[in-house]
Amino acid sequence: MAYIKIKFSPSATDGDRGAICYQIIHDRKTRRLKSGHIVSSSEWDERRSMVRIDHRNERETLILLIREQVNRDVERLTKIINRLNASGIDFTVDDVVDEFRRYTCEYSLFNFMASVIKKLKINGRIRTSETYTSSLNSFKTFRQGEDIMLDALTPDIVEAYGAWLRRRGVALNTISFYARILRAVYNRAVDQGAITNLHPFKRIYTGVDKTVKRALPLAAIKKMKILDLSRTPSLDYARDMFLLSFYLRGMSFIDMAFLRKSDLKNGYITYRRRKTGQSLIIEWTKEMQSILDKYPTNKTHYLMPIIRSTGLNERSAYRNMGYKINYNLKRIAEQIGIRIPLTLYVARHSWASVAKSKGIPISVISEGMGHDSESTTQIYLTSLDTAAVDRANSIILRSL
Repeated sequence: MAYIKIKFSPSATDGDRGAICYQIIHDRKTRRLKSGHIVSSSEWDERRSMVRIDHRNERETLILLIREQVNRDVERLTKIINRLNASGIDFTVDDVVDEFRRYTCEYSLFNFMASVIKKLKINGRIRTSETYTSSLNSFKTFRQGEDIMLDALTPDIVEAYGAWLRRRGVALNTISFYARILRAVYNRAVDQGAITNLHPFKRIYTGVDKTVKRALPLAAIKKMKILDLSRTPSLDYARDMFLLSFYLRGMSFIDMAFLRKSDLKNGYITYRRRKTGQSLIIEWTKEMQSILDKYPTNKTHYLMPIIRSTGLNERSAYRNMGYKINYNLKRIAEQIGIRIPLTLYVARHSWASVAKSKGIPISVISEGMGHDSESTTQIYLTSLDTAAVDRANSIILRSL
């Protein structure tokens, strides 16, 4: 039967300090594993084989953390030994050590999340892999590059992460976005049986908050459409891409960028949304064609004048073009007095808002935008008609 001892190994050069290590014994053979923790001899309780807590010690907080981490390591080693015993296959003390090292490498948050991102890329879910990478980088910055085991993730740590994001001015929906991705990764490890679910995300916001109004009224879109931008081609191009998105029922920019010439047949665009995989068909109109005719025919197999060369950097080309367009849309907004931050995404919200103002049923708007449920469409439409409510309130107040 294998068993574990926690040992204090004094330093050869500094007799007062030493390393905590784990002694694994099985079949009369012994192996030692370093814990990575250094304590002084006064901080070690030899009789109880554990660190000594002293409230007068200025390192008390660190010592408590070391005790917690040592307990988790012993718990991991115990689980490994129990699993090997249950397998009915003979094992050695080296097998225990090797399995522990594999586990601590594979199921640290940084490493495990990196493996999830790699699988997403292999499966062609590039955009999802990018959002996971963004979330991982955010958590790495919070941790100052210090990795953490998934089973060491606690509600306190996650709550501290949320507070750190708020202090940096991160919006509530963005905090929720990062937390939901981290939770999805954590749940993968739970599903694999690698960790027990300790529900570390129960004290961080993971909902969807109402966003600031992000839609333009039809009058503002008309004003943008007739604006003379012939002397500034970069602004003219940004305006055209915004209008194209609006004409195409609020098509997302990534879907526009990767439309192929072969997607346009017999007067209809047929494509699949990259976000949901849903197939959509849109009638190709003269308004769309008039914008396309302004630009040289794309030499690639893509329809729109967005990705103009094929190769390994197509996604970078699409992203860079999106940044430039959004920058120029803000310049256009200044010219015509639009106060909301104008981006390509506003075109999508605007189409939904205008459709609602025309009395089009939400079910039709939802289908037109390629949403997988009407609840998603409702999020787009929430708070879009506050002006109408304000007008109603004015009428009421005037009647007093």
